[in-house]
Formats: sequence, structure tokens, C-alpha cells
Amino acid sequence: MSVTRFSPEGLQPNTPYHHVAVATGSRHIHVSGQVARLGDGSPVAPGDLAGQVAQVLRNTGRALAGADSSFEDVVRLTFYVTGWTPEKIGPFMAGVESVAEEVGLPLPLPPASLIGVDRLFEPDVLVELEATAIAH
Repeated sequence: MSVTRFSPEGLQPNTPYHHVAVATGSRHIHVSGQVARLGDGSPVAPGDLAGQVAQVLRNTGRALAGADSSFEDVVRLTFYVTGWTPEKIGPFMAGVESVAEEVGLPLPLPPASLIGVDRLFEPDVLVELEATAIAH
């Protein structure tokens, strides 16, 4: 495996993600922001944060697979969520947990940021996900 993830002692415990990823490899894979759309562009789960989180993870998994990679190679995830409030963590994590096994997403997550934004490029888009991976 080209990525080792861990959370050093002294950093906030019990987070749904690791604090550090150390990667070795020669291929850097950068996945552009994925949203809850099918291949034909039709929206998935309008108004449903959990459903959209699940779909962006599926789409990110497809993008990684297209680069002969997987979530095992991911060193960084950046989620952008519209109108973020702390109360949204439940639906957000429900979306993650609902597809983690399906898409091969390790839990705890790779190092991740969740950034609240006013809006994304279309009014129905509630979440966007960027990923960075290192592979051999």
C-alpha cells in the first residue's frame, strides 16, 4: 500500500478522519470536484444531504478507478457543503457510512476538510468533493 494514515497522540481524538497521511508513489491523482450527478448530468437526491454525499463518493470512486486507483490511495479529501451548520454532521456522516463499504472508503476517512460555503455552482448541489491520491 502506498498510503499510511494515522492520528498522532495529542491531536483531537475520535474524529471521523485520520489527521495524517504519508504517501509514497510516483503518480499524483487529482480528482476535480464531484457532485451528485449521474453520467448523463441528471441530479441525484435533490434536497437530501445524505443522498448527495453518497453519490459524490460514488462518483469520486469512479474517477479514481478511471486512473487505476482507489480510495486506498487517497491522501486528502475536501468536502464543500452549502449552508453548513453543526446539525448537518448527522446526515453528512450517514451519507458517508451508507456507501463506505460499497466504494471501498476506509473508515476513519483519509485526512479530510469539511468547508461550509454559501452556494455551489448549481442551486440543487449541496455538496462537492475533491480528492488527492498518490499511487504507484
